[in-house]
Amino acid sequence: MSFSDPVGDMLTRIRNGQMRKKGSIKSPSSKLRIWVLDVLKEDGYIRGYTQIDNEKGFKELEIKLKYFSGDPAIRELKRISKPGRRVYTSVKNLPYVRQGLGVAIVSTAKGVMSDAKAREQNVGGEILCTVF
Repeated sequence: MSFSDPVGDMLTRIRNGQMRKKGSIKSPSSKLRIWVLDVLKEDGYIRGYTQIDNEKGFKELEIKLKYFSGDPAIRELKRISKPGRRVYTSVKNLPYVRQGLGVAIVSTAKGVMSDAKAREQNVGGEILCTVF
């Protein structure tokens, strides 16, 4: 099965898993997905992830979801840049998600990072998604 938007698929799996109060979910593995998960883990939105081989020989990511008092740590997860409409921005125009309480995940020339790190390193790029 091919996906036209692999990052969007992973974000939807995370959203659906949290709605169903799952402890962990599985998603196909790719470098971009791992980089996005690294940012989510660094900012405390997920507990972690591990890369495993499934029975067909493909690599999968097992993502451990995070909850506080029964509520998901991620309240809102939006895909901004999509395959049909890419959204690029300079460092001056990077969005503040919920007045700085959330995080925008940005793909830059220096790698995938949060909006705060992109401002710190003075780089802009493609806004992949926002998390609150």
